[in-house]
Amino acid sequence: MALLARPAPRPPRPHATAPLAPVAIVEKCVEVRIAGTIVCALPDGALWIEASRALVVSDLHFDKGSSFAARGQMLPPYDTHATLTRVARLIAEHQPDIVVSLGDSFHDGGGPARMDDGDRALLQELIGRTDWVWVEGNHDGRAPETLGGAVRDVLHIGPLVLRHEPTGATGEIAGHLHPCAKVAGRGRSVRRRCFATDGQRLVMPAFGAFTGGLNVCDEAFAPIFPDGVTALVLGKNRVLPAPFSRLMPDV
Repeated sequence: MALLARPAPRPPRPHATAPLAPVAIVEKCVEVRIAGTIVCALPDGALWIEASRALVVSDLHFDKGSSFAARGQMLPPYDTHATLTRVARLIAEHQPDIVVSLGDSFHDGGGPARMDDGDRALLQELIGRTDWVWVEGNHDGRAPETLGGAVRDVLHIGPLVLRHEPTGATGEIAGHLHPCAKVAGRGRSVRRRCFATDGQRLVMPAFGAFTGGLNVCDEAFAPIFPDGVTALVLGKNRVLPAPFSRLMPDV
């Protein structure tokens, strides 16, 4: 916690004094109550909802590497397997009743057709173990449905509303923005993927191996978190909460 606990001087920003959203550090994870429901931010960047035994991942961007390769920009073709292996490990650990992929599961609509046969077999095996829901994203639409599971534009789990693009509604769990946090301390700064929340709503980090991130201090987050945001920062093997007053913009 030392790194996140030490402030660093920087120009004042709107809502810089916003308090830390009510959170609880539980071993390596952080729990936060959204719309009366406790959700658990996991170090891998997935969300666990114990009351519904639901595992939520966002922005997998399967086959991003093959998408770039098709356009002449060669990337190592291992992103899908690396991401899928992490999903499989979480399913084995938590034994969920439902898995929700919160949009942009593939980097484009042609991703399922380009998918490696071995990765396809593993994904379909995982889909066969549990109820699997693909939430439509702006990159992939309904394309993942060809592999099994169900597609929804919005999914309700109790009082929670799961969708891809955040609107700022109370009780909302969303993705799309790929939040990252830059936190300073001990004379240096670190930039990590993070969950973004104010205790009323939550935006999930991108789970995919080749995905980038947008700083939570960016103006794109202001309409969603008008009173400031708490970053639940993904460390090496744990999640660390950082209040908005300790976050830094990229510039």
